[in-house]
Amino acid sequence: MLSQMATAVVPAFGRLTTSSDLPAAPAPGILVANHTSLADPGIVLAALRRLGIEPVVLATAGLWRVPVLRYFLDRDGHVPVHRRTSRAADALESAADALAAGRHVLIYGEGRIPPRADAAEAAPQAFRSGVARLAAASGARIIPVGQAGARRLTSGSGLKQVAGLLTAPVRRPRLHVHVGAPLLLPKEVGAASRAAHRAVTTAWRTAAQRVGERVTPTIGPEGAHAHPGRPHSPDSSRAASPARPARTASPR
Repeated sequence: MLSQMATAVVPAFGRLTTSSDLPAAPAPGILVANHTSLADPGIVLAALRRLGIEPVVLATAGLWRVPVLRYFLDRDGHVPVHRRTSRAADALESAADALAAGRHVLIYGEGRIPPRADAAEAAPQAFRSGVARLAAASGARIIPVGQAGARRLTSGSGLKQVAGLLTAPVRRPRLHVHVGAPLLLPKEVGAASRAAHRAVTTAWRTAAQRVGERVTPTIGPEGAHAHPGRPHSPDSSRAASPARPARTASPR
């Protein structure tokens, strides 16, 4: 239901496009996305549904306190994450059960939205260990998901986020989600977290280029990062992968 709702609502706020390096009928995997805005879960769900994927989402447990929303979250089998409590590990067990049952699982490796006031793009921050531990427990491959443009909908202070949503139907900012090829992570948690971070950063870089951001790779403690520069023509970044072009869906 949440994926259907996102598919109906997101096109009213921006111009969503998608690209993918996924094989046909991919095996259930751990979709790992970058997190930049309160708007990006809806954008990612809408994009994934275009690709035929309606995942189980690991989301903050606070959402279950909203009565109507809780009904839909439970009905679709989404998983509450009780951060910094003794119940935090329960989310990974539930996610592993969903994977075993043949569902894709969507998780945010950073675990939070970066505390930034501007609407610019920036590379994903370092990942927490949840992605690596879920991959080790389930044996599933990760599927990197990079999204860009969500901060053009909502970012900054509460007042700025409301203003962004109210003006988005007129502005119709460009939104893009790129889904990379499945990747088997190393067994060691630290190495696995870094590998997942690099893969999601690469997917994010593709998405950022598609919305007109020029990103320049630099090397940091997590490996290859990217930072935006001034906008450029999206025609210069048509190929999402140097190996082969990504499948692309036009905006709706």
